[in-house]
Amino acid sequence: MPSIARTFTTSATPTAAFAYLADFRNAEEWDPGTRSCERVDGDGGEGTIYRNVSTFLGREVELTYTAVALEPGRLVHLRGGRDGFEGHDRFELEPSGAGTQVRYSADFSFSGLAALGSPVVGLWLPVLAAKTLPQLRRSLDRLS
Repeated sequence: MPSIARTFTTSATPTAAFAYLADFRNAEEWDPGTRSCERVDGDGGEGTIYRNVSTFLGREVELTYTAVALEPGRLVHLRGGRDGFEGHDRFELEPSGAGTQVRYSADFSFSGLAALGSPVVGLWLPVLAAKTLPQLRRSLDRLS
């Protein structure tokens, strides 16, 4: 199961960081692979469903994300999936001075024919994180 975890600090407060990350439509700003992300059901709380269209390794992929756990100022957990794939994105937030320490982790599991791509995804994750996390930090820092 490919996974990755990275930690960084932003000048945004935990409250501001949580509000921004909990609204997954903002992935259009901070995730370089996201082409569109729209809320399709829910009010933004737990159980809210998003339709995300991203490019990954040169292919356009549509995923359905659900807000699994939202703990204001502390945790955003989103589960994304489609046939043969399930991913969990977690943002754990802790106060750090006037800002926030963000621990981002992503875990991916594959089944069926999609499992053949698992090793490639594992190799690609550090490259993807190197692109995504600086953009995510900049987006959060703009909130302060």
